[in-house]
Amino acid sequence: MFSTTIFNLGPYQICLWNIILLSFIFLIAVILRRVIHRLLKRYLTNANIRVEGRRVTWLKLLSQSVYLFALYIGIISLKLNNPGVTFSDFLNYNLLSFSKFKLNFYHCVLLFSVFFGAKMLVNIIKLYISRKFRENSQYDKGSEYVYFQIAKYVIYVFSILISFQVLNIDLTLLLTGSAALLVGLGLGLQDVFKDMIAGIVLLFEGNVRVGDIVEISSTGKSSGIIAKIIKINVRTTQIETREGNVLIIPNTRLTQDNVENWSHGSELSRFSINVNIAYGSNTELVSRLLKQAALAHPKVKKNQPVFVRLAGFGDNGLEMELIFWADQSWDINNYKSEIRLEIDRLFREYKIIIPYPQRVVHQNSQPSDFNPPGL
Repeated sequence: MFSTTIFNLGPYQICLWNIILLSFIFLIAVILRRVIHRLLKRYLTNANIRVEGRRVTWLKLLSQSVYLFALYIGIISLKLNNPGVTFSDFLNYNLLSFSKFKLNFYHCVLLFSVFFGAKMLVNIIKLYISRKFRENSQYDKGSEYVYFQIAKYVIYVFSILISFQVLNIDLTLLLTGSAALLVGLGLGLQDVFKDMIAGIVLLFEGNVRVGDIVEISSTGKSSGIIAKIIKINVRTTQIETREGNVLIIPNTRLTQDNVENWSHGSELSRFSINVNIAYGSNTELVSRLLKQAALAHPKVKKNQPVFVRLAGFGDNGLEMELIFWADQSWDINNYKSEIRLEIDRLFREYKIIIPYPQRVVHQNSQPSDFNPPGL
C-alpha cells in the first residue's frame, strides 16, 4: 500500500512513502530554521550590532537558504523508489512544448534561482544602503528609501530580462507581434501608466519623501487632507492621516495637485485663530488677552511677533484675528485648541462676551380686518 503510485511528478512516481519522507524533510527544515534563527539572533545581540534591519535581513537570507537546501534533499529522496531516474532526467523532463518554446524543470529551477538570487541581492543592497546612510551624521530616512526603491526596481527589471533569455524568448519579436495589443492596453490603462510615471518622478525628484508631512489641496472629488507619507510605491502612495487612518492614493495626486510639504523649507509657519466679540467690548483689553493666551502656550515662538487685528465688522459682532508663529507640527490643531481654551477662560474671567446669532421677530398686534381711516 505504501509503495503504490499515487501520482507522477515528472519522471518520478510518487507513493505514500515519498509523501511521508518529504513531510519529514520539510518539518526538519522548519525546526532547523527556528534553531538557526535563535542562534543568529543571540550572536548578533552579543555582537552589539545596532544597524536596524541587518538582523532581519540575514535571518531571512539564511532561512530561505535552509528551505532551498530542503527542496534539493527532497528531490534526491525521490530516487528511493525511482532508482533508474537521475536528477538530470528530472531537470530535462518537458512540461510544455510548442514549436519554438520548451519548458522543463531545468528552466523552472533557473527561473527560481534568478528570482531567489534577485531577492537575496535586494536584501544585501538594503543592508548596504542602510549601513552607509546611518553612518552619516545627517541621516535622512527619505533619501535611504529612495535609493533602495530605485535599486530594487533595477534589480527586478534585469531579473525579468534574464528570465526571458532563460526561456529563449525573443523580446523583439514579442514586442513587434504585440504592438496592437500594447496600444490597446496603453489606451485602456493610461491612468495606471500616468501613476507609474508619477511614482518614478517622486522617487527621483525627492520633493516628497517617506516621513514627510504634507498638506494636499482639495479637488473636485475629495477634500484637502494633512497626512504623513508612509510608503511610495510604483503606482500608489500610502499616507497616514491625523486620525490614524492609512489611505492609498494614486501618485498623480502628489505630482499634479497643489502639495505643501511641511517638512521642507522653513520649520516655522504663521497660524491664526478667529474670535468674535460683542459690539461695545473693550478691544484693547481683548487684544491683550488674546496675546496673553498665545504667549502662554509653549509651542508659540516668543521671538516672533504675536499680534491681533480687527478682521471685520460681522453681523453678530467684531471679528478679531489672533496671529502667531509656531513650528509646522503634526499636532498644530491640538495646539490651537489649547490656545482657544485659554482664550475662553480669560474671556470668562474678564466678562468678555462672545456673541451668537440672534434674530428679532416683530409681531403685528393690529387685527387683520383693521381698515385705516379714509379708506
